[in-house]
Amino acid sequence: MALSLGFIVNSLGGELKGSPTQQVQRLAPLQSAGPDDISFLSHARYRSQLETSQAGAVILTPDMQQLAISRPACILTDNPYLYFSRLTRLWREQHPLPARPRVHPSAVVDPQARIAPDAVIGPLCVVEAGAEIGSGTVLHSRVTVGHGCRIGQRCIVHAGVVIGADGFGFAQHEGRWEKIEQLGAVRIGDDVEIGANTCIDRGALEDTVIEDGVKLDNLIQIGHNVHVGAHTAMAGCVGVAGSAKIGAHCTIGGGAVVLGHLSLVDGVHVSAASVVTRSILKPGQYTGMFPLDENSQWEKNAASLKQLSRMRDRVRQLEQQIQTLQKEQP
Repeated sequence: MALSLGFIVNSLGGELKGSPTQQVQRLAPLQSAGPDDISFLSHARYRSQLETSQAGAVILTPDMQQLAISRPACILTDNPYLYFSRLTRLWREQHPLPARPRVHPSAVVDPQARIAPDAVIGPLCVVEAGAEIGSGTVLHSRVTVGHGCRIGQRCIVHAGVVIGADGFGFAQHEGRWEKIEQLGAVRIGDDVEIGANTCIDRGALEDTVIEDGVKLDNLIQIGHNVHVGAHTAMAGCVGVAGSAKIGAHCTIGGGAVVLGHLSLVDGVHVSAASVVTRSILKPGQYTGMFPLDENSQWEKNAASLKQLSRMRDRVRQLEQQIQTLQKEQP
């Protein structure tokens, strides 16, 4: 199951310092890597881990080469993290998982669904009428694709994902909630990956849209009529409320929330646990959270926070008084 360093460099590039015949048995983190393993160092702040690591080969940048001078081998590249990412894919190509049926016998696929000849439908999946699964796409176990929903090519949908459940739409009448039928669908582009137990609701009238290259972590909720731009990534437990529009190349940290009907332009990066309460019209990093503290101190800070609007009004009054006094002075 080993790969030689020469094969790795011939396949992925980079500059090898060491013997091309040296074999690596597995890919491993610096902390747990052994003499037969290959690891990577992506930032100098982790150099202490390299100093104590037993890794037989390390991927790192040319300017950090001296940190690995005592190693049997290293691979020099400008972006070690990207290189390691590509190495994981090369490793999977050379060590494929056991063959499995294209459509598992326990899967329920409606005759009116359209499944590409090379798509893979895992155990206990449900693909409803009018749904479309593109070429090269893999549905892992227990994925549900609702009627009329479309998944593009080369997508990976992990276990327990639900695509095309009804959006959360109700109208209140005389103290009761009346259901609004969700008549749209979900359209997912190419090269999208969706983490386990994530839910993407169908639109009320128009489709919920996930564009090409989007990466969604586990346990994410995408509400109805949401539009997520190409190559945006969201970490676990993000919630995006209905009709929000998120631009391309955005990142949203774990546990963050985007309220409904808001817009985020391309290139917005939201910190973990933030709550986005207004549209963001300028690219950049945004954070909105109350810092963790001892409870007694947190309560004091929260009480002070409630006074901010009154303090602001008092400051404005004082500023006006100062300006008036300055005008009256000869």
